[in-house]
Amino acid sequence: MPHLFDPLTLKGVTFRNRIVASPMCMYSSPGGVIGDWHYAHLAQLAAGGAGLVTVEMTAVAPEGRLTWGDSGLWNDEQMAALTPAVTAIKAGGAVPGIQLGHAGRKGSANRPWEGDDQIADDAPNGWPTLAPSPLAFGGDKLWKTPVEMSVADIARVQSDFVAAARRARSVGFEYLELHFGHGMLAQSFFSPYSNHRGDEYGGSFEGRGRFLLETVAAVREVWPDDLPLAVRFGVIEYDGRDEDTLAESIRLIRLFKEAGVDFLSVSMGFSTTTADIPWGPAFMTPVTERVRREAGLPVAIAWGMGTPELADNAIRHDQADLVKIGRALLANPHWPHAAAVSLGVERPSWATLPAPYAYWLERYHPETAIAPAASS
Repeated sequence: MPHLFDPLTLKGVTFRNRIVASPMCMYSSPGGVIGDWHYAHLAQLAAGGAGLVTVEMTAVAPEGRLTWGDSGLWNDEQMAALTPAVTAIKAGGAVPGIQLGHAGRKGSANRPWEGDDQIADDAPNGWPTLAPSPLAFGGDKLWKTPVEMSVADIARVQSDFVAAARRARSVGFEYLELHFGHGMLAQSFFSPYSNHRGDEYGGSFEGRGRFLLETVAAVREVWPDDLPLAVRFGVIEYDGRDEDTLAESIRLIRLFKEAGVDFLSVSMGFSTTTADIPWGPAFMTPVTERVRREAGLPVAIAWGMGTPELADNAIRHDQADLVKIGRALLANPHWPHAAAVSLGVERPSWATLPAPYAYWLERYHPETAIAPAASS
């Protein structure tokens, strides 16, 4: 029976444990170029003991950003800036991964702490957004009506994914995840909430899944066969039609597998304002377990997994193969060490931390130390 601190091998890559530092957007990349903030952030996550450190959702095109501060990988300057991040992650003992995505109709927004609302096309830091159909997400913040994509637009964005995947390979990333969830462009093609097209990219299950499957196949052609290709996909909306959505999602995931996907990061669709998400600790474990069983792919679980016992139980009970940790790692980048202590892992410091930390933490135990002699 595997547990949280067992290694996992996907294709030619082995993760030292089952803990993933989630791709967490920092919104701190003017021009799409990461810098010193990211190097420190990613290095501490790797040195903290995660098995896989995933660079935040990185836009494949300028209009594919959520905010003006998003990281990008549509040019060589951005690619060069990612090289030190890969080096730092590897030096910390983790596998370097990156998530590529396109925000679609959710783009052109202010950074979360500056309002998180969309910006007019003609205002500073604003741009026209793209989507399968000219339908705004809705609500006070995501109000913009996107431009309906032509078939030529679709082909261009798919080429952008391929070009970004090539750059990610050149930089040295060993795990590639395509963000097809959270109401981003790919999810919006699959969701009936956002796709009202009447051509070959809409309507039926086959039509709504076409953009996603074509993009996977195109990226798989340029991504090395010995490195894992993953998809983050929203399999459920919590909108009262969950069984139908989940069944369709599992059907599509099986096609992902046929197209060359090696791993699935299970999430929610976030495609509608009417969702009633049952937030709580480990609330997605039944969904993730079903996807894993019925789709026949290894999976990652996220959302509400920030305690060691919940994370370990998901692995031990075959509900997931990796556990994504986000905010708990922001609060404590050495969360893996704390988890190892809590779960009774032998020599927990050496199991999670670099030698300059582990040596002193394992050697020095204040409760058993001999007090120094008082000076005379």
